[in-house]
Amino acid sequence: MSEIPGYSLLGRIQQPSDLRLLRADDLPHLAVEVRRFLIETLGRIGGHFAANLGTVELSLALHRCFDTPHDRLVWDVGHQAYPHKMLTGRRAQLETIRRLGGLHPFCSRDESEYDTFGVGHSSTSISAAAGMAAAVRIKNEQRRVVAIIGDGGMTAGMAFEALNHAGHRKLDLLVIYNDNDMSISENVGALRDRSARLVQRLGLVAPHLARLPQDAEDNEAHLNDPAALFRTLGCRYHGPVDGHDLDALTAAIDRIKDQPGLKLLHVLTVKGKGFEPAEADPIKYHGVTQFDPVTGEFPAAKSGGTPSYTQVFGQWLCEAAERDPRVVAITPAMREGSGLVDFARRFPERYHDVGIAEQHAVTLAAGMACEGLRPVCAIYSTFLQRGYDQLIHDVALQNLPVLFALDRGGLVGADGATHHGAFDLSYLRCIPNMVVMAPSDENECRRMLSTGLTIQQPSAVRYPRGNGLGLPMEADARPLTVGKGRIAREAHGRRQPRVAFLAFGAMVQTALDAAEILDAVVADMRFVKPLDHELILELANENDLIVTLEDNVKLGGAGSGVNEVLVAQHHTVPVLNLGLPDEFVQHGTRTELLGETGLDTQGVLRAVRKRLRGKDLDKRSSLVGRT
Repeated sequence: MSEIPGYSLLGRIQQPSDLRLLRADDLPHLAVEVRRFLIETLGRIGGHFAANLGTVELSLALHRCFDTPHDRLVWDVGHQAYPHKMLTGRRAQLETIRRLGGLHPFCSRDESEYDTFGVGHSSTSISAAAGMAAAVRIKNEQRRVVAIIGDGGMTAGMAFEALNHAGHRKLDLLVIYNDNDMSISENVGALRDRSARLVQRLGLVAPHLARLPQDAEDNEAHLNDPAALFRTLGCRYHGPVDGHDLDALTAAIDRIKDQPGLKLLHVLTVKGKGFEPAEADPIKYHGVTQFDPVTGEFPAAKSGGTPSYTQVFGQWLCEAAERDPRVVAITPAMREGSGLVDFARRFPERYHDVGIAEQHAVTLAAGMACEGLRPVCAIYSTFLQRGYDQLIHDVALQNLPVLFALDRGGLVGADGATHHGAFDLSYLRCIPNMVVMAPSDENECRRMLSTGLTIQQPSAVRYPRGNGLGLPMEADARPLTVGKGRIAREAHGRRQPRVAFLAFGAMVQTALDAAEILDAVVADMRFVKPLDHELILELANENDLIVTLEDNVKLGGAGSGVNEVLVAQHHTVPVLNLGLPDEFVQHGTRTELLGETGLDTQGVLRAVRKRLRGKDLDKRSSLVGRT
């Protein structure tokens, strides 16, 4: 008896062992039910969508052919893992995914024993699976290990580093190469182009045919031997196979799963499979809000909305490129997310999508800067972590004028711990030669970006996800004086002890809201590095409590920089540092998470009032009053 009305087979699947009891001819119908459940559920709640529709049959085949969780499945990124979650006991909780306290947006070892490795960033699966395969060998266990990586993930050097090592060590590992010609947007690179030519040569039906390479003179030797590249790395190549043909897919996996050594199965899938609007526009349906599960239509956008920081950046960059032919843009596979769609269309020769290859993106920018260009590397805060060595050694050490436009600074919301930009102020301010800026509104963002283009050293502008404040946009984005903050609110002298907020970036507005109640002064510090020492010391001399406020971890962040300035001057003013805690913040809306971490207005007021009850402040205030 089905536990879900209308889902006669899916209702019987509580664990993968239930799936293995079904007849083979039941699997296509089960795939239909899984896909329909995804469409109906995500139509109500939103989430990562098109990639999951493309992995329904693959998820069924893997859990059918392998003894999970004893056999290890390592999914890459997690955009494609919703069907996996449904088949492993979490179908009833899918309504909660990406919500506060609900299912993790990606795979998480804390959530299920079937999630063998935590993922969020791309291209880690083969390395992690190789580590597991090595452990199986060392421990002399009988266990299969499988990595599932998309063709977008295969653009990263880390994937080839792992294949090179696993092939050298002859590890017993199966790599499923899920090739749908997509990352978040269209996939790029020479490997992609050669896959498209191979698909054409074999007469297969696949998305690659829509974007065949134009270079007819290309060397076609690899088409006669598509396994050559992987064989060079010590890997047996199999395929390609239709990733939506369950009979062919399960037969291919069963045929090779117990072969010794490193194997790669090339699987062709369609992102958005089974939902016509998503198949037609997989970029639009990569991640969705609520939509009509029949028509695919989204609710009408509210009129009069303010532009997002991403849009502000994209418009500024096009304006900068019009003025200066040296301006070039680089993105690691985030054209839409970083606001570069218009730039890519208007300046194709000055636009470089390098694939999911953050390390290459950073050093590519360094090379361009060496030759006199002004590269703008548009990258999410969380993804720049992957290019940190290159940022230090290839850019900062050589003092090259690369501008990093860091989107998604601070708490980003539903994507959770892997995607919060929680560490950038800490990891950037410790690097010599770096200028680090954090805008409090969209006009400040434009001015800071212009500042980065005018200085002859590396710089970063770190801005949040979401919309600006709706301020009128200034026509000219005048550069700022480096290292100088501004007073955003003066105190009126009504309250004792006297409080001064030193706020950074998006937290300036929160500081202003709290300051209205406390009658506190608010400084928009603008620069995290170099800090405005003069302003810090002036406010320390005039107030009884300094409160630093940032949506970055407190450890080593902007507040720590203020502390260092005061200690260097032997200043004894009490300081309260407010920022993100020394822990990984999970998923929820930005508003919910600011409340959870005490960084909303009420949380800030509670923390300040608690600190104001300190005896040292009472004593300091009384001494100031007698002078």
